[in-house]
Amino acid sequence: MPVPSMADPPLPVHKPTGAPSQKSMTKAERRELQEKQRAAKQAAKQAQPQGGKPAGQPGKGQQQGAPAAPKLKPPQTPQKKVFVVEASGSRQHASGSRDAAGANAADAPSVPPGLRIFSHFGQPKVVGHVVKGDIHPEIVRLGLLFSEFKISGANARCIATLSAFKKVIQDYTTPPQNTLSRHLMTHLSPQISHLVAARPMSVTMGNAIRELKLAISNIDIDMVEQEAKNTLCQKIDNYIRDRIILAGAVIEQLAGTKIKDGDTVLTFGRSSVVEKMLLEERRKGKNVSVIIVDSKPLLEGKHLLKSLTSGENPIPCTYALLPALPTLLTEVSTVFLGAHSLFSNGAVYSRAGTAMVAMMAKVHNVPVVVCCETYKFSEGVMVDGFSKNELVPIPVIQRTAGEYNPPTNQNLETLNPLYDLTPPTYITAVVTEVGLIPPSSISSIPLALGKTSL
Repeated sequence: MPVPSMADPPLPVHKPTGAPSQKSMTKAERRELQEKQRAAKQAAKQAQPQGGKPAGQPGKGQQQGAPAAPKLKPPQTPQKKVFVVEASGSRQHASGSRDAAGANAADAPSVPPGLRIFSHFGQPKVVGHVVKGDIHPEIVRLGLLFSEFKISGANARCIATLSAFKKVIQDYTTPPQNTLSRHLMTHLSPQISHLVAARPMSVTMGNAIRELKLAISNIDIDMVEQEAKNTLCQKIDNYIRDRIILAGAVIEQLAGTKIKDGDTVLTFGRSSVVEKMLLEERRKGKNVSVIIVDSKPLLEGKHLLKSLTSGENPIPCTYALLPALPTLLTEVSTVFLGAHSLFSNGAVYSRAGTAMVAMMAKVHNVPVVVCCETYKFSEGVMVDGFSKNELVPIPVIQRTAGEYNPPTNQNLETLNPLYDLTPPTYITAVVTEVGLIPPSSISSIPLALGKTSL
């Protein structure tokens, strides 16, 4: 019988009698055998005592080629095997030695569970004390006003942003070996990032900034710098006048035709366009009464109530909170709502509670009219208010709602989403400066406007 050399493979002396050879195994059986051998080797390495011999080297009472350890499943990774929390609160390690991951997890302070499912919602931040980059003082001031909700509403935020950019452009100086049409965009980028860090950007701000960048790129490279800056500021003024102020005036006239003398209309929260429309109809002599439905956390309807009931010709108003809506709808002829943005599928993105008002009005066969400028249009599609939203910070709630104490229980967390989405099936018509549009035709707004720019 020939004697095996060191170069030959070891004889399978460890296999039990009758075990098939690797040549007679199928491919799946060989793979399973290799996995078991690898698992046994890993288990032997994990079970090796401190100061012992390296894994795979036989001990004193172990023969060469004998199985090193029983066949076990591969162990879990250290991250999944940190500790076990008992019902009594004591912590017990899964293994005798404490690894780095287990030490960090055990020593870390307890964190409240929170509503992690809503962690993607935008949260305003106070960024005035941490300014990164070359930020204009006007942008820093505006960022503070945004984060504290002292400037709120789609129109107000857009006008304030464009007005601040006018000051940034006038104070800008083109560096040597650069052109205004290229370097000014680089200069505006950190300004925009600062405002976004203070509070998530609205659709109106995004559309206006996009048009501003287009106007900058179209500036003639040979134009004198001061003349170019004056041209940009003039185009910003034209955008505010045409797309916001004059558009709102046209909407007020069109929406006012839907109000008859003696009607009782209902509105939710506060919309600047709806507010001006109601005041204009009262000035024309129409005998109209208004029901203002409001809800926490911002209670913006209080400001609308003060505006409508003060002045030389006050409007009779009724103020109620959202739970009273079903009772009030029996006396209403039309519901007028504002909008934060319009999406191409006809959905309306507005203050949280708008969807409930529109749905309840649909049940009571009350027409729902949305007043919205076309510059609030977004070419995207939105199907719910969960994928993208914004949270109202606690200090703002305390300032607007008065006596509000946040919960001290770490297992309780308040959630105040700022917006919701109203499906197009609950909207009768959308009043824009290009006319009354049914929700099914919202996507035709860009065609009606053509290519608009600053």
